[in-house]
Amino acid sequence: MSKSHAPSSKAITPSAIFGLRMRAARERLGLPQDRLGVLIGIDEGSASARMSRYETGVHAPPVSIARRISQELRVPLAYLYCDDDDLAEVILKAAQLSPVDRVALQSFLDERVYGPVGSSHNKDK
Repeated sequence: MSKSHAPSSKAITPSAIFGLRMRAARERLGLPQDRLGVLIGIDEGSASARMSRYETGVHAPPVSIARRISQELRVPLAYLYCDDDDLAEVILKAAQLSPVDRVALQSFLDERVYGPVGSSHNKDK
């Protein structure tokens, strides 16, 4: 996937984005398609074909299945649907932080986006 920050004229479909991210996460874990399917509760005989359809974007899984996939792949559900590569990486990394570090990250982002606490830019908020 290209480093896009906005949809192009040939926008990629949500199911294709999901499939690309799912495949990348699955391959990072070294997990075969059929094994992932079985782990999320799909019958062994159809697991590989079903996972392949999700990865190629032919079919989009229901959110309940997507959530199970994200849990088995140890990635946030939002990561699988994110259409911006940079933001997807931020989501992936933020999910690995401790709760304390997430609060610190949120504070950092607030300051970067809205300015320092107490600044004139923040007083209107």
